[in-house]
Amino acid sequence: MSIRSETRKERNTRKTLILIPPNPMASSSIPIREPHSTPKPNLHSVPASMALAAAPSTHFPLSLSRKPPLLTPSAAASVAPAHLEIPALAFDHKLVVSGGRQLSGHVHISGSKNAALAVLAGSLCCAAGPAVIRGVPDLSDTRTMAAVLRSVGARVEEAGGGEVVVDATRVSSVEPSPDDVGRIRAGFFVLGPLVARFGEAEVALPGGCKIGARPIDLYVRGLSALGAVVELRHGKVRVRAANGKGLIGGQFHLDYPSVGATETLMMAASMAEGVSVLSNVAREPEVADLAQFLVACGACIEGAGTGTLVITGRKQLHGAEFTIAPDRIEAGTFMVAAAITRSCISLSPVIPYHLSCMIDKLSTAGCRITLRGPGILEISAVPAATGGDLQGFYLKTSPYPGFPTDLQPQFMALLATCNGSSIVEESVFENRMHHVEELQKLGARIKLHGSTALVEGRKPRSLALSGCPIAAADLRGGAALVLAGMAAEGVTEVGGVAHIDRGYENFEPKLLSLGAEIRREVTPNSYL
Repeated sequence: MSIRSETRKERNTRKTLILIPPNPMASSSIPIREPHSTPKPNLHSVPASMALAAAPSTHFPLSLSRKPPLLTPSAAASVAPAHLEIPALAFDHKLVVSGGRQLSGHVHISGSKNAALAVLAGSLCCAAGPAVIRGVPDLSDTRTMAAVLRSVGARVEEAGGGEVVVDATRVSSVEPSPDDVGRIRAGFFVLGPLVARFGEAEVALPGGCKIGARPIDLYVRGLSALGAVVELRHGKVRVRAANGKGLIGGQFHLDYPSVGATETLMMAASMAEGVSVLSNVAREPEVADLAQFLVACGACIEGAGTGTLVITGRKQLHGAEFTIAPDRIEAGTFMVAAAITRSCISLSPVIPYHLSCMIDKLSTAGCRITLRGPGILEISAVPAATGGDLQGFYLKTSPYPGFPTDLQPQFMALLATCNGSSIVEESVFENRMHHVEELQKLGARIKLHGSTALVEGRKPRSLALSGCPIAAADLRGGAALVLAGMAAEGVTEVGGVAHIDRGYENFEPKLLSLGAEIRREVTPNSYL
């Protein structure tokens, strides 16, 4: 791949970075055609007649003489069901938590947020028939993803009970709403299905939590290896098939096993002509969930859950029924809720081997964890039952099957209440320590050195934390602050609840059902 940096004079007239795809690696076992250049297509729209027949090997026009009207947020809101309506301006909220309450009972774990977002994006691959997706959690992020799908002409309907039906047979645009894509990181994933199905796409740069650099270079280089020409212009990524038809099979090695890049390239390769080999890919359960959905839709994907994917492209995928796996991050959060309050609760449904590293750490701390039935886990941190109070431990985040970065803030809050010293190393995101300052306000004894934190734990015969007003800066850090407030003496007010609402379905009702004392209040003159 060659990257040409323009001169200052050129930038003044056209601020564009053009990436030209390299010649794919030749292989006797992997059929690969060399891409060739093609005139720049118009990205305004895709003909509706292509919806059922477009495939990488199909010749079709890349533009229309008239741009079809996009579904505006206001128009979409008028027809959207309540579960998946467009997020609207609203007052911000805070959670008021009274600490010192012991928890008990059972909590239901929702479908995985991260898997649901990827599968919703993957539904755009289905040119024949609707996709019926069950277990979709009711979150601001899933509602935003529904808006992204509607903005390109897909029909998204709620059937009740977490079931969502996506009909992408009449997609009419390859430019999703920049505003909606800018709200969530996963909105960028639609780039893969759109360019694979229609040979072109233009997608705004993604949003999401500000927890560190999440560059798109892996997406760009991966799509280039599949025969795409990629341009970065004015905050958007513009992709077109170099041969004017569609993507072609290729080989690509990810420098880092990025979940988003793996999922985007897997969706793109599922409809590329020929065989694609993606190595050093992410192995997270959410990636395997997406692969299972695509296979149900007719894709040919081998190696899901391993470090290498071998994907044989299909001309067209069809709709299918699929159920999202339980959310391992939500499960881990409630496991910490039991531990930090020195309580005993059960939770289901869970897939125990998805939680193995969390179970290992909590067991090391002194928790007693028991499988009570198929998909039912009991966590006890009651000192009388475990034989003493919890002890600190060492924790380092890493890609799956290592410890998930999405649970680092919650476990750090727990370690602030344990005996002894602990070390927490964040190796995935360099800026995922916003919660440290807020935990310190509660009295946590944490010393931060770059991306490594030394957690001293509580002093003997004293409560580790005491309540005060604090604010969430991101999704998982916000959950950690609520858990810390549950363990603190007095009342803790957690602002920035909109972050938490992005990833936890019915968070405070579930905590209330376990015995927590928590309520939501409106924050005056503050908007989401």
